Amino acid sequence: MNRLPGGLMLIPLVLGSVIGTFAPGALDIGSFTTALFKDSALPLIALLIFATGTQVTMRTGGPVLATTGVVLLGKSLIPGLLIIALGVVTGPEGVLGVSILALLSAVTNSNGGLWLAITGQYGRARDRGAYIAGAVNDGPFFALLFIGASGLGQIPLMAMVAALFPFLLGVLVGNIDAHWRETLKPVPNIVIPFFAFALGTGIDLAEVASGGLSGIVLGVLITPITGGLVYLGYRLILRRGGESGIGFAAGTTSGNAVATPAVVAAADPSFQAYVGAATSQVAACVLVTALLAPLMASWALKRAGAHPAHAEAEEAAV
Repeated sequence: MNRLPGGLMLIPLVLGSVIGTFAPGALDIGSFTTALFKDSALPLIALLIFATGTQVTMRTGGPVLATTGVVLLGKSLIPGLLIIALGVVTGPEGVLGVSILALLSAVTNSNGGLWLAITGQYGRARDRGAYIAGAVNDGPFFALLFIGASGLGQIPLMAMVAALFPFLLGVLVGNIDAHWRETLKPVPNIVIPFFAFALGTGIDLAEVASGGLSGIVLGVLITPITGGLVYLGYRLILRRGGESGIGFAAGTTSGNAVATPAVVAAADPSFQAYVGAATSQVAACVLVTALLAPLMASWALKRAGAHPAHAEAEEAAV
């Protein structure tokens, strides 16, 4: 898993999707098996968010917020505004069989688990702390936000609060008691493979295939475009130099985004006609970006001379 960029999450995710596609009932035998391998994604991600928060100290808080802002700007805000501008011209049907609903659902969110896997290899505490961007943009929040700008849908404010609370609580605990910070430091490497497998069981490869060429092409474009915007933010705003390749790790689509088209249609039934195609296209994006983003991030980082764990070692020495 360590030899493959993002392999800590990617390999279990693919294995889980194979099980979820060809033997979907295999993990429904109950008890600990179902609890760990199928139903564990949300609680383990919550634990990961809490543990990540404990690593953010008062010394790293400012850089964490700056990094989070850059990730949200490049990954969600700029792409979302561009998609809305496109929608003004084309209408909700979008272009080339990809609706505005599919674009917003796939483009404006990111896979926080994969971000943590890559920043755990190459990044610093401020990069891992920027997972808070994934907590904000994960799921339907930004899709509803941008559609709401046109008078459609509702903004799920409490959903955002609920997503941020474990992180903020972790920050509080880690700053009050340094022992908790040290105790929870290994958590990401422990829980990422397990929640990745559980997320994978919810990805039906048949749905990915039904997304067709349009979904695959969209997935291929998401990583270099949105990841590239975050890369530019790292390079031009944060001045991270050779470590800027981390930005490409944000060029992903979250597994939770597969449900976003249905959520948006529930808020505004006029989008119902686009839900089927959008769901399959987003599912394709989840898998394609999970494969492509780690490769692009690793390539950019190695090309710039960055090496796994070097940034962390330098930070610890300060």
